[in-house]
Amino acid sequence: MAKGFLYLVVIMDWVSRAVLAWRVSNTLGADFCVEALEEALVRYGRPEIFNTDQGSQFTSDDFTGTLKRHGVMISMDGKGRCMGNIFVERLWRSLKYEEVYLNAYATVAEAKTGIGAWLSFYNEERQHQSLGYRTPRQIYEEGLWICGRSALPTGSAFPASRASSEGGEILAFAHIPTGATANKGFNIDEVNSRFVEPAVALNAIGAEIETSRATP
Repeated sequence: MAKGFLYLVVIMDWVSRAVLAWRVSNTLGADFCVEALEEALVRYGRPEIFNTDQGSQFTSDDFTGTLKRHGVMISMDGKGRCMGNIFVERLWRSLKYEEVYLNAYATVAEAKTGIGAWLSFYNEERQHQSLGYRTPRQIYEEGLWICGRSALPTGSAFPASRASSEGGEILAFAHIPTGATANKGFNIDEVNSRFVEPAVALNAIGAEIETSRATP
């Protein structure tokens, strides 16, 4: 900011790149990260896998304990694995050059307002070439299916999608590997070509923390 630093954390859906929750803080404790995580879990349900880097906030008992209580598998990038959080790193770049660097926030409230407005624009209005020129929110609400079932707490499905498979099982249109290979990418155009019917929302979510850096 004009004076001092703030720190930002976001919870991002890995497939659609939609920002599901975010918080800013003037300290680097784990509390604000846990708050963002809990908001995402309450609003969007439990993912199968949650990926972060190995920052102290994400390895803390409070953060990992929250994931364990919800039965979420914990994935953390190895040392030097620069590609693990590439989607959220790209978000940081856009946010900083289009909003933060252009506005030397004088107060925390001013920063929250500016960052919140930009993230709303990013989610709702900004079209992404890699998403077929659709917004992250559009992709999220179309409801990609992974591993053959809904990621929503209810596991509900649209009737047309439910009827398209045997025994009530939902057809898997995209697959995200589990465990250590959870960061492997896939071709979104190939996935889109397999859509049969829009379904409910996916929320395999991940996180990253941005520590403040000096303006270049």
